[in-house]
Amino acid sequence: MSPSAPTRSLSDADYQSLTRALLSGIELQIDRWLQQDVVDIDGARTGGLLELSFPNGSKIVVNTQPPLQEIWLAARSGGYHYRHVDGRWHDTKTGEEFFAVLSRCASEQAGKPLTFEAAAG
Repeated sequence: MSPSAPTRSLSDADYQSLTRALLSGIELQIDRWLQQDVVDIDGARTGGLLELSFPNGSKIVVNTQPPLQEIWLAARSGGYHYRHVDGRWHDTKTGEEFFAVLSRCASEQAGKPLTFEAAAG
């Protein structure tokens, strides 16, 4: 996706379904890592906001933005905005995919390689 590519709006119900699945998938992954003793990331979710707290005290925040139909990610490395295009969430400026950026930011903040992926289905 190029940053200037036109986007089609999702229905509100589709947006809500996609963002709920995205946040739930992130929570499931951090729970798996905790069970497997990979890394202890604490996830706290309030509505459409998910805060990930890392052992070193740093945080990543993933937040839904329903009026804009976007997902926002805030990490030590910066803030990013994503729109859903062609089945994936893409950065509105660079086109980079959400889970690639989340994985990179989480790896940097955890001090070890971590990979988040979109849930299947």
